[in-house]
Amino acid sequence: MRLFRHELRYELRLYSRSRELAFFTFLLPLILFLMLGFAYGDDELKGVKGSDYLLIGTLGYGVVATAFAGLTIVLVLRREDGILKRLRSTPLPAPTYLAALLATTMIAFLVQAIVIVAVGMSAFGASIPSHLFSFVLSLILGAAVFAALGVGLTGLVKRAEGASAVVNAIYFPMLFLSGSFFERDTFPEFLQVVADVLPLTYFFDLVFGVVYGGDQIWDRAGDVAALAIWGLVGVYVAVRRFRWTPTEG
Repeated sequence: MRLFRHELRYELRLYSRSRELAFFTFLLPLILFLMLGFAYGDDELKGVKGSDYLLIGTLGYGVVATAFAGLTIVLVLRREDGILKRLRSTPLPAPTYLAALLATTMIAFLVQAIVIVAVGMSAFGASIPSHLFSFVLSLILGAAVFAALGVGLTGLVKRAEGASAVVNAIYFPMLFLSGSFFERDTFPEFLQVVADVLPLTYFFDLVFGVVYGGDQIWDRAGDVAALAIWGLVGVYVAVRRFRWTPTEG
């Protein structure tokens, strides 16, 4: 536990000092939220005010950008720079390192979620979710699922130079297809079929149902089960493909 706390403090310090992570984790989602909110905030989307809809979409953006894209890129860069290999020769156990890194990612997303909700309240009159416990559990579940997928994806990315390209090619289309910024019903049918299997779609529907549908997290068993399946897929791929050593050649 002492090593975990030490590594967690170290990872949090590294995270807070990274300008790139600060921009993509906090500033970019907020900028998009404010721009789209002021432009379409008074329109009605899925039966709620546009800015309320975009609040949930921005949380979806945040969980993908932080727990999936950011984590994947950090791990690939550290692996290819030989950092992960050197860590294996230190007294720090590998599971402790990964646990600290995942906890850092979780904390970063939860802080980001607080900031997004606060901006929604101050700029667009959003209210605190009534089922706060279910809301927080939904965020934690989403972050855990996308973190598992992110760790799994590192085993499929061979080079540090290609990490950003691979991640962006996955998560940007997923953001739009899942309905984070536009209603999925407006898409062609074949795109809706694709959207219906994406993990971000289930996260969006789960959080939307908890915040605006009056549901508790246990009332959304289908969304929770689908996210859990995606999380297990990420864990399976991570166990099979995750590497500590740089790619040879």
